Amino acid sequence: MQKTSISLKNSKDWKAILFWANQYKYCCYFSGQQVENYPYGSFPNTVAIGDEVLPLIQSNVFDSLESYLNENGENPIYGFFSYDLFEETHQIKSNHKAIINWPSSLFFKAHTIISFKQNEIEVKSNKLDTVTSSLIEFIEQPFKCPENLGYEGRLKPDTSEREYVATVNKLREHIEDGNVYEINYCINNYATTKTFDPLVAYYRLNAKSPTPFSTYLKCDQKYVICASPERFIKAQSGKIISQPIKGTAKRAESAIDDANLKSALYHSEKERAENMMIVDLVRNDFSQSSIAGTVKVEELFGIYSFKYVHQMISTITATRKKGISGVQAIKNAFPMGSMTGAPKRSAIQLIEKYEKSKRGVFSGSIGYFNNQDSFDFNVVIRSLFYDSKTHHLNYQIGSAITYDSNAEDEYKECKLKAQAIEEILKT
Repeated sequence: MQKTSISLKNSKDWKAILFWANQYKYCCYFSGQQVENYPYGSFPNTVAIGDEVLPLIQSNVFDSLESYLNENGENPIYGFFSYDLFEETHQIKSNHKAIINWPSSLFFKAHTIISFKQNEIEVKSNKLDTVTSSLIEFIEQPFKCPENLGYEGRLKPDTSEREYVATVNKLREHIEDGNVYEINYCINNYATTKTFDPLVAYYRLNAKSPTPFSTYLKCDQKYVICASPERFIKAQSGKIISQPIKGTAKRAESAIDDANLKSALYHSEKERAENMMIVDLVRNDFSQSSIAGTVKVEELFGIYSFKYVHQMISTITATRKKGISGVQAIKNAFPMGSMTGAPKRSAIQLIEKYEKSKRGVFSGSIGYFNNQDSFDFNVVIRSLFYDSKTHHLNYQIGSAITYDSNAEDEYKECKLKAQAIEEILKT
């Protein structure tokens, strides 16, 4: 790729650039809003644009992706793994219907990558002259950011509060019987709307809920509007890193009350137990891909504050062993334990039994490969999904259920996590 730099007039030009990039069939925007002292950083502030999708075999995604990277490892690719790839990794068949029919995985080749720096952008492209002339012409014109979301309806839950409480109590019985120790149970909210602007939705969500792993993904006529605070897996310098989130507390307006809520989250035996179970699960996942003795918990029960919630986040690292590719390391850890439970296979089976629809990209992962040894992927939570062809719109939300869970409190936690999404749909 050739590259050049273009000066920007103001910090809001990213909106114009994303609006310009949205004309292409495939584009992905990463907005890494850095939380103070967040280990291993956030997503880079980058837009990737492409028009060619990798020919992945949907029934054999990981092997076909590994073959592609082995032959074309020098070219960055961008895309997602859907949660439903558990059918490949755990040989469990799902009979659920999908709100939006996402493929198991999709990655596109980037012909243009735009990186945001302080007062300029760096443009790398296989079509540099054409892209830069078009981009410069666009950003030099007065840009009025679109404001009309085009949505005036209301998403309907597939599960009532009464049904949710009853299911959580059934899951607690499974835990008491020893079938699982912890399970992430999610519910769906959906609507049909012919008028909806996913880019306006992303502008609003990015402003209302800035997070380290925020993503706008356009895949032809399907869109993900994502405000994820969680990293699934990153590879750098021979090391793999995972940072599962388990443990949530609301924020308070008063600094004293907020500090008390933060302290209560850190000292909560229930939240620590939930987090520890997933830390152990990640350690086990990483042990399959790593040199013996290198799996380490670098931080346990770290508390990080976002706009709406405090989160308990742990950081696990390991050194990948020889003969294990980056793709294999991802496969060995997929789907992520924070969105399944422990033991993972039993949790997935119960998720299939009690949830009402396919998760699709939700609780899957969006990210990028620079090559087999350099990649970064989030956990797709706090996200909206839209299909402009079928006009289906949905979001899913959930929480970790343990024996000590109170069903009514878990439902309140789900509502708290959905707050930012619900607010951007009302304004």
